[in-house]
Amino acid sequence: MKSDMSMEQPGKLEDRHKSTHLSQKSNSPGSSCVSMKSDQSVDTSKTFKGRHTSIDLSTFRLNLVKKFECLYEGTSKQGNTTLLNEIYTELYITESESGEINNEHEVRQIETQSRRAATEDTPITCNEIFRPLPGQDKAIRTVLTKGVAGIGKTVSVQKFIVDWAEGKENQDVQLIFPLPFREINLMKDRTLSLSDLLHVFYPVTKEMDISSDEYKVLFIFDGLDECRLSLDFQSNVRICDVSESVSVDMLLMNLIVGNLLPSALIWITSRPAAADLVPSECVHRVTEVRGFNDPQKEEYFRKRISDQGLADTIISHLKSSRSLFIMCHIPVFCWISATVLEKMLSEAESGEIPKTLTQMYTRFLILQTNIKHEKDYEKKVKDEDMILNLGKLAFQQLVKGNLIFYEEDLRECGIEETEASVYSGLCTQIFREELGLYQGKVFCFVHLSIQEHLAALYAHHSFINTRINVFDQTEQNLF
Repeated sequence: MKSDMSMEQPGKLEDRHKSTHLSQKSNSPGSSCVSMKSDQSVDTSKTFKGRHTSIDLSTFRLNLVKKFECLYEGTSKQGNTTLLNEIYTELYITESESGEINNEHEVRQIETQSRRAATEDTPITCNEIFRPLPGQDKAIRTVLTKGVAGIGKTVSVQKFIVDWAEGKENQDVQLIFPLPFREINLMKDRTLSLSDLLHVFYPVTKEMDISSDEYKVLFIFDGLDECRLSLDFQSNVRICDVSESVSVDMLLMNLIVGNLLPSALIWITSRPAAADLVPSECVHRVTEVRGFNDPQKEEYFRKRISDQGLADTIISHLKSSRSLFIMCHIPVFCWISATVLEKMLSEAESGEIPKTLTQMYTRFLILQTNIKHEKDYEKKVKDEDMILNLGKLAFQQLVKGNLIFYEEDLRECGIEETEASVYSGLCTQIFREELGLYQGKVFCFVHLSIQEHLAALYAHHSFINTRINVFDQTEQNLF
C-alpha cells in the first residue's frame, strides 16, 4: 500500500563501541530460535565485519526504520501517512495446523473465523513467530504466515522489522533482509547469485560475506500469493554457494529448502489460496493472521479518529450492520470505513449512510473520484471511462488470479500509468528504481474486495449497455 523507494546507500561510520563480528554467534540460551527478550539498552551502533569489509549496523538499521516506520493507509500519494508505532493495533495471530489450501471465498473465511471462540487458539504476537509455544521443543527455521487479503500480514512484517531495527526485539538476529515478492517479480528474467540479489536491494552488502553459518540472518518474503516466479520444489538443481548465479526462482527455492544458507531464518507471508506453494516439509511453523478481534476493532477507530465522539458514532453504526462489522476484522476495510464515514458524518454530506458492503464501496468510489477533482487533474478523460477501464483491468486480472499487475497489464486495458496514479485511493503503485539497472512499477488495488467491486461493476455495465456477457468471453478464453 505504499511507495517503496530504493534504500539509500549507507555510509560507513567510525565504530565508537566494541566491535562485534558477524562470525560471532549469539551465546544466549536457545540460540536455535529467535530471542523474544526486549532490551531497550541494546547497542545498535556496532560494526559487523565480514571477510572483506565492515558494515555499520546502526546505519543499516536506521535505513530500515526510515523505510518501514510509516504506515501508508491507501497510498502515500494522498499524504495519509502515520507513524506505525502511533497507530499500530496488535493483530490476532495464532498457530495454524497447516498451510493447506482453502478454496472458500475470503469474506466467508472471515465470517467463519468471527464465530470461533478466542479460547480455541493460543495467540502469538508478530515478534514471537520464531519462538516455540510453551511445551513445544522444536527449532523453527521457516515460518509461513497466512491470512486473507488486507488482514495485516505486511503490517506485521513492518512491525517486526521496526522493533528489531530499534533494538527492542529479536536481538540475536544480526541482519534482516526484507524481499517482497512483488519486487522480486521485476527480476524474474535475470540470472544472478544470492549475493548479487542482496546487492541490488541493499547496496551496503556489496562487499560483505554472508556465507558463514556462524551468525543469524533473517530473510522475509512477503506476498507469496503475488509471486510470478516458477518455484519448482521438485527441481534437482542444488545451489549451496551464495556467489553461484542461477535463475531467481531457483535461487529462492534453494534458500527456502535450506540448501543455501541453512542457518538463515525464513519468514514467508501468503494469502490462504497460495499457502501450499511451499511444501509442508520445508515449513516448521504455520501461523495465521486473524486480523482484529472486536475490542481491537474499536481500538483501531479510536486511534484513527481524533474526535472520540465521532469515533463512537462510527463504531455504533458499524455494529448495527452485521456484514460491515464482520468485515472490520480486516484492517484495510476499517480504513475504508473510517475514510467514508468520517467524511460523511463530520461534514454532514448528503446521501444515505452505507449499511451494506456495496453501499460502502460505492461511496468510497465516489469519494476517490472527488479527490481527483480536488487535485485539478487536467487530463481529458471522463470519470466513467476511467472507472470502467479500471473495472476491465480488475475483471481481467481477477480471472487470472492476479492481485498485482504491471504497466503492460494497464496498457492492455487502455490505461496510461499517469491516469492510474490519479485514482490513488483505488490503484496504488510501488516505484522501484535499482541503481539505474532498471525501473519497474507494480500496481494493485487497495484491497481484493475493491477489485471485486470494480470487476462486478464492469461486468454489470457491459451487459446492461452493450448486452455483452463478459463471463462468456472469459470461458472462451479459458477453454
